[in-house]
Amino acid sequence: MIEKEEGLKRKIGVLGLSANIVNIIIGSGIFVLPAVVAGYMGASSIIAYIFCGLLMAMIMLCFAEAGSKVTNTGGPYTYIETAFGDYAGFIGGFFAVGSNLFADAAVSNALVNVIASAYPILENGWLRFLFLFILFYGMVYINVIGLKQGIGLVKFNTLMKLIPLILLIVIGFKDVSISNLYFENMPNIKTLGETSLILFFAFQGCETGLVVGGEVSNPKRTIPKAILISITTVMVVYILIQTVSQGILGSDLPNFKAAPLAETAKIAFGPFGYILLIIGAVVSMFGYMSGTILNSPRIVYALSRDHVIPIKALSKIHKSFATPYIAIITYATIGFILAISGSFEQLAVIASSSMLMLYLGVALSVIKLRSSKKHQLIEGFRIPGGLSVPILSIVIILYFLSNLAGNEILVTTIIIGVLSIIFYLIKFMKT
Repeated sequence: MIEKEEGLKRKIGVLGLSANIVNIIIGSGIFVLPAVVAGYMGASSIIAYIFCGLLMAMIMLCFAEAGSKVTNTGGPYTYIETAFGDYAGFIGGFFAVGSNLFADAAVSNALVNVIASAYPILENGWLRFLFLFILFYGMVYINVIGLKQGIGLVKFNTLMKLIPLILLIVIGFKDVSISNLYFENMPNIKTLGETSLILFFAFQGCETGLVVGGEVSNPKRTIPKAILISITTVMVVYILIQTVSQGILGSDLPNFKAAPLAETAKIAFGPFGYILLIIGAVVSMFGYMSGTILNSPRIVYALSRDHVIPIKALSKIHKSFATPYIAIITYATIGFILAISGSFEQLAVIASSSMLMLYLGVALSVIKLRSSKKHQLIEGFRIPGGLSVPILSIVIILYFLSNLAGNEILVTTIIIGVLSIIFYLIKFMKT
């Protein structure tokens, strides 16, 4: 294993890492996705979930192999940096941090908006500001005082977000009509591709959950097991949720884009069900925030640790709590500023394309690490089937990137150019 002395403690086991990954993947999207997907494919939506889940599983196998060998804190950034050097690591690291920051800002605002629908006083003004401040810096406090507290919060949030979904699945099955699940023809490739492109983003998050690699116990066994457990859990939950929603609401499902699961629960177990699923959406968003503020600052820490960014303070570890406290505070502060500014909406698509670029870098890293004589003797998980899985993953990612609009590709290219200039300026200043 490739590892650097970090001063961090390896305390995260299979259950903790699995919960960490599931917590981030199952975000607020599942509470609205069933209606969106049904609008594209109707009763055949299940096929898109299976198709997209299998595609994502292949990409995650690449993460499993890279993560079992390169076990430093930093997740995908560290895999890319180890395989291709500082420049690629710099680009990958900023893509990872940037996409997560904008996602945090978006989700935190969505969280306030959901609560504000019941309490309009939070819609704007100083109370909204105060809510966001408490949200971000409350999580900073929890994650600075210790990894145990941070992972404990993640486990709690994972359980709390799964309970209403499981209740909906178990109780809702009695109201499922088989006729609502029947479809005569398989969807065509174009429709399946368009739908899977949307669903692909609902399966994202595993890469963020693996950022704590430097704090995972026995990583070459824990990381592959946690990925398998988490991806399987997500696929099963998503498919069952779509089945129950489609089976109960039928052709009306696409009409409830705001809260399809809450509408499904209203029929399954009355008004209480509607309230329960709304609360579930709030808990899910809060859970996402707790997960990213646990994980994403560790990418900032890793970039500083490896001298990719010249701010040494960001790699400091708290003497008492053994956490990268300055990186956590810095990350949350930037996220808080983005959240209160509200200027992040137009960059949401850029964040998504950044994540695809990150996945591409990890798949390429697997091939590079295997071909390097220096890394061939390192023990760790190895994907069966030679290079077929990473190569197929690269093809899949390029397919998704090809669906980006021309202006989105242009903006992404400009961002890479700007980051390249910054990287070489930093490198020049060091010499």
